[in-house]
Amino acid sequence: MLPSALRYMELRFAKVFDLPSIVQLINEAFSVEAAFKVGDRIDIEEVKELFDKGYFLVLEENGILQANVYLELRVERAYLGLLSIRQDRQGSGFGARLMAAAEKLARESDCRFIDLRIVNLRRELSLFYEKLGYRVVGEEQLDAEIQAKFTQSAHFINMSKDLVHN
Repeated sequence: MLPSALRYMELRFAKVFDLPSIVQLINEAFSVEAAFKVGDRIDIEEVKELFDKGYFLVLEENGILQANVYLELRVERAYLGLLSIRQDRQGSGFGARLMAAAEKLARESDCRFIDLRIVNLRRELSLFYEKLGYRVVGEEQLDAEIQAKFTQSAHFINMSKDLVHN
């Protein structure tokens, strides 16, 4: 690895050519769910669908994708998901940096809130998001198709952050 003074970091919107790398990164980052979930987290078709209706923000270091997050801008609310950091770079601040960029974009787009959902079996995620000012606002059952991919009962935890008063 290059000394930090020589590393080049870039935060940008994903382009079509990034999509295969985004799929790989998301599936690598979500591989920790293998203890309770079967199969990959996402495929190229799902990423293409998301790309068509929202944005992927990516963080590159020396031309290599290190992290990404998905952001969909809606009326007064934004939806955020798929925050993914390369496993060997987790704890590096990349997640917080991407979250701040996504929140800034949502604010600039006149969104008052930003929402996300996590699976209840990933307790560390709720702790991470709570540190960033997100609060639990409810729970949601998984639909049958999603639940079938889990080896144990699971549900979503819905979280939200007020972008006006934070």
